[in-house]
Amino acid sequence: MVAASKNPSPKAILHGFLSVTMKVSELLRKDGTRNEIDGGDALINGIMNIYKEAGYTSHDVVAKLRGIVKQKKIGHTGTLDPDAVGVLPVCFGSATKLCDMLTDKSKEYEALMRLGVTTDTQDMSGRILTETQVHVSEEEVKQAIMYFIGGYAQIPPMYSALKVHGKKLYEFAREGKEIERQPRPVEIFSIQILEIRLPEVRFVVSCSKGTYIRTLCTDIGQRLGCGAAMAHLTRTRVGNFRIADSITLDKVEELMQQGTYENYVIAPDSVFMEYEGATVKCEAENALANGNKLYSRQLDFDHHKSFSDGEQLRVYNGNHEFRAVYIFAENEGVFKPCKMFL
Repeated sequence: MVAASKNPSPKAILHGFLSVTMKVSELLRKDGTRNEIDGGDALINGIMNIYKEAGYTSHDVVAKLRGIVKQKKIGHTGTLDPDAVGVLPVCFGSATKLCDMLTDKSKEYEALMRLGVTTDTQDMSGRILTETQVHVSEEEVKQAIMYFIGGYAQIPPMYSALKVHGKKLYEFAREGKEIERQPRPVEIFSIQILEIRLPEVRFVVSCSKGTYIRTLCTDIGQRLGCGAAMAHLTRTRVGNFRIADSITLDKVEELMQQGTYENYVIAPDSVFMEYEGATVKCEAENALANGNKLYSRQLDFDHHKSFSDGEQLRVYNGNHEFRAVYIFAENEGVFKPCKMFL
């Protein structure tokens, strides 16, 4: 009789590894919203449309959510001033790869502007610098506001999180220092004036990323010659995330206790539904899993269409699980990975 070896063979080690891998894979939900391991906490993979309340920074919201859902991998999609309220999409788990992409989305705000006053923060939370009587007509106000529709070069405020020489501007501002800032191109897509009750004006503005509504109010006030500051701000939309569908932190906590939070977790691929979708064929599964380029012949498209250079594509594996966004390179006739969600 041959004595059994105390050390497992390479074949046995490989078999054991594959068995563990298969068991873990079985625990992964196909909808991408959560993973769950026996005896452990549920791991959320998706996006929640959070209503940020006044008094919280965007970082505060993330910190509180980590405590509520017991999960570390969480990220927000762009800062919102502490006094501002409204839409703040928050990404969980693998969906945190979307944070920079959602930051690029267009945004919509409802703002209340007060004419005749300027502050060091460009809103009414700051130290008042000047106060003047307002002697402008409603028509002059309308013309000054509408002047900014389109593209213009906006100088970011000192009280902002933008970095200069590796230091945030608001840190310089708190030290009483004024730092030279370069104008940045922004786009005001539309402005709708809701109400004029001088010295206050309420309006809705749709704009590109990087636009400071505080600064827009300041610029309008300068054009009118009386100064202005932002009195209140509500972010009503980020991309396709709208305020009517947002939920508060208290609501998230309630949903977690009830075990019904999944109804409010948005799958990562929902952000890309304007793009064409495709499922890889069996022979291309490994290419997708490794983030390799893909050819049209390796894909089953949701719709038959031709692609232009730079067009993006949602890609799913054979189990219809969202795995990546690819981009078409026309000069090579292939799709290249843009963002992987493996």
